[in-house]
Amino acid sequence: MTAAGYDAATGMFGVFNARKFSIPDKPSVADAKAALALLKDLLAEFSFASASDLAAALSALLSAAVRPSLAHAPMFHVRAHMVGSGKSYLCELITAFATPQRGTPTTFPADDEECRKLLLAEFLRAPAVIEFDNLTGDLVPHKSLCTALTSEHMSGRILGVSKTATVSTRALFLSSGNNVGPVQDMTRRVITIHLDPGYEVPAARTFKRPELVRDVLRDRGRYVAAALTIVRAWIVAGRPKAECRSMAGYGDWSDLCRQPLLWLGVADPTESVFAAIAEDPDRETLGRLLAGWESLFGKGSAMVRDAIRQSAFNDAHAELREVLHDIAAERGEINRRKLGWWMKRHAGRIVDGRRFVRAGGNRSAESWQVESVSPVSSVSVAPIAESVNRAGGDANAYARASRGG
Repeated sequence: MTAAGYDAATGMFGVFNARKFSIPDKPSVADAKAALALLKDLLAEFSFASASDLAAALSALLSAAVRPSLAHAPMFHVRAHMVGSGKSYLCELITAFATPQRGTPTTFPADDEECRKLLLAEFLRAPAVIEFDNLTGDLVPHKSLCTALTSEHMSGRILGVSKTATVSTRALFLSSGNNVGPVQDMTRRVITIHLDPGYEVPAARTFKRPELVRDVLRDRGRYVAAALTIVRAWIVAGRPKAECRSMAGYGDWSDLCRQPLLWLGVADPTESVFAAIAEDPDRETLGRLLAGWESLFGKGSAMVRDAIRQSAFNDAHAELREVLHDIAAERGEINRRKLGWWMKRHAGRIVDGRRFVRAGGNRSAESWQVESVSPVSSVSVAPIAESVNRAGGDANAYARASRGG
């Protein structure tokens, strides 16, 4: 969108002054590199732990600029070891690329019911950004939050009114916290940006640009235009794809906010996602259980009670006995029902080339067996709609997405 007002092709309504934005219709690689240098300069005083963390921050800036054009986008979490590392300030900077309005961070909800009410209330006012500031615990996978991060719309009953509403989820999600991060199903939905100042008292540092966010807001069109120039240049270049692991469910986001950076030689901004998945405690526990179960029963089937009984006093299977206790111990005993439920929840998940499958038979209780799975290569095929091509290439960060009105 290069003109304000309603755009029939994208279904969006843009509120902006086009004269403040300068985006070439066909930017060159040189234009893209100059725009990238401008964005990197904004991030120069943030102490990123690695090149992929810098890449993740750059990706967050692009995501903020084109969020109205994306049906789905991952959440960005800024993590550090201690206070004063710049987490909230980086979130402020990212927010400035999504909206000229200052952000209004909120606390992370304690449970799913609270999360659902908060999200519905927020989405009803169509915010550009929803931010959870200073988390004191991990980013747990509340069902409503997971839905908002992977679905274009969500529905719910309006608080205090006998009326339901269906709202757009096209907001950029941000969060920050010390030594906390995404766990379980949130790991594949959240990109972590790790800051590590390397100071005993990070808050005592001095900066060359102490009013960075204010400076960006004052000349916001220039910086947002730089983000859009990078995306537009990648599209004009024929959308070249670098080989990388697929971000399931976020194909369009990967195209517009990840591939342009890879194209320009930046590190992969999603490395934290795959690292978090690999470090998932449930994955490690499942791997131990699969190995122990196979060691005891081979490829044969067995019930939960068989595993508990046969590993109880057999030192050769102490590892299996230990993992069964880790999963379902209650008052010194293994709760069979809890263990069975845990196995059902993880049935079919592949770890180290193995997975649990239900065994056939007429037994009253379920039997399980370990199945070997041959590795397969996955190829991401996520073509983007032509309307999103136009919006992603030329859309303005002042634009508010409103499908159907």
